[in-house]
Amino acid sequence: MEIGTIMAALGLTLVAGLSTGVGSLLAFFAKASNTRFLSCALGLSAGVMVYVSFMDLLPDSIETLCGLYAGKTAQIYALIAFFVGIGVIALIDFLIPEDENPHEMHSYDELNDHTSHNHHVKRAGVMVALAIGIHNFPEGIATFVSALDGIEVALPIVIAIAIHNIPEGMAVSVPIYYATGSKVKALRYSFLTGLAEPIGAAVGALILLPFWNPVIGALLLAFVAGIMVYISFDELLPGAEQYGHHHMSIIGVVAGMAIMAGGLLLF
Repeated sequence: MEIGTIMAALGLTLVAGLSTGVGSLLAFFAKASNTRFLSCALGLSAGVMVYVSFMDLLPDSIETLCGLYAGKTAQIYALIAFFVGIGVIALIDFLIPEDENPHEMHSYDELNDHTSHNHHVKRAGVMVALAIGIHNFPEGIATFVSALDGIEVALPIVIAIAIHNIPEGMAVSVPIYYATGSKVKALRYSFLTGLAEPIGAAVGALILLPFWNPVIGALLLAFVAGIMVYISFDELLPGAEQYGHHHMSIIGVVAGMAIMAGGLLLF
């Protein structure tokens, strides 16, 4: 595999990860977030991820494996990798305490409600940062692998992950900022959680690339599809709905699918 392709994949993963810092900055400058836009944006991210998982990554995985294995064996292997991806990210989600799981945080205003208990709020912010960092690690691997599959697939995924990292950055920065009064500390924690994605990509590259072959590549595509489907159904879609703008979230989902479909057709 060409070094330029690997570096480009790592660079795209870095961009996606550091978008948590954008969420942190928005938290400082917006007393109340634009929930209609956020609902639509999260829905769009889910639409992109679900579409690319079922219409590109999983079919590509099965197609590659069909050239190597006879009968239904290729589909079985791809589906096993797909559900293992779901299982891995679900296990990570399950192991994080509910009160400190970023998936259980409901809104910007809810985060502000905790600010009267500063010593608890700071701990909550640090734990949320740790939780998001753990979640971002496999997302980094997912972004990296998708980038290796082609820039036309990677760019929409990078944008989708970047969008869904923005509210995560807010979830980290708001409690730490209100507990400490320091924007620098809040930004530092937010950016550090985002760095988990390129670190995940780098670790994935070091472990996987020496053994890279068509089978590993195909299985990883299915594995990544599982991760993205879980994130979409467990985090993005509920997150889009919780702001009370059902139709905006559906518009976002459909728009995300349409954008991804158009991108795949063009390339």
